[in-house]
Amino acid sequence: MHCSNWLKIAIASLTAVAACAKNHEAAPGPSAEAPEPPPDAPPAVHEHEHHEHGYHEHGHQHRHGAGYQMDFSEVERFAAHFDDPARDAWQRPREVIEHLAMAPGQTVADIGAGTGYFLSYLSKAVGDAGKVLALDVEENMVRYMQERAKKAGLANVTASSVAPDDPALPAQSVDRVLIVNTWHHIGERPAYAAKLARALRAGGVILIVDFTLESDMGPPRDHRLAPDQVIAELTEGGLQAALVKGEQLPKQYVVRATLRP
Repeated sequence: MHCSNWLKIAIASLTAVAACAKNHEAAPGPSAEAPEPPPDAPPAVHEHEHHEHGYHEHGHQHRHGAGYQMDFSEVERFAAHFDDPARDAWQRPREVIEHLAMAPGQTVADIGAGTGYFLSYLSKAVGDAGKVLALDVEENMVRYMQERAKKAGLANVTASSVAPDDPALPAQSVDRVLIVNTWHHIGERPAYAAKLARALRAGGVILIVDFTLESDMGPPRDHRLAPDQVIAELTEGGLQAALVKGEQLPKQYVVRATLRP
């Protein structure tokens, strides 16, 4: 009797151990249980990080070959941020246009134009005789700008897609180049600057507007570019560049470049 009871207990114990081992093998580890992280929320502005186009920690130098990469194909998602009326208060588009010092009849290229936030300002500044070239690497953004220009009656605006490493501007074809929140998205920036220099006409100006290292918006802080680095990259590309003094943009700096004498 006692032997029979002990046998039953032994069999029950072995069965429990086997079941426990089976359950342990089948249970997923922590990494398997962890849910897929949600996609990053869009930045307050890309347009241009605005492409809009991954890049270090405060004070660290970016490699010229690296550009901050993002997917800007979901236009409507980003349009809500790029064209938010609240942007005007910190972007100060009229001040940016004043720094370009454009004249009627000139040709201006907006590189990394995104959803076209600056198009109406640029169109008005160069007038009916001028041209606005709205350039972006994301074809969905380009289509969005084409429709936007059509609806707004901006007949002097042409939106086109370009390669990430080439603005596709013919030699001496533009008087002004505007690059807002985009320079940090570009790879091999000195080489890109050299292409801009070739495209610039005599007396031409390139204006780069990007987020400061201290700004509460923009790309991750370890992907931002200090003004000194932007100036060095433009200089390496054959341009003469300097930080614009006295500008009043609360979250960005402005670098102005021209052809060397």
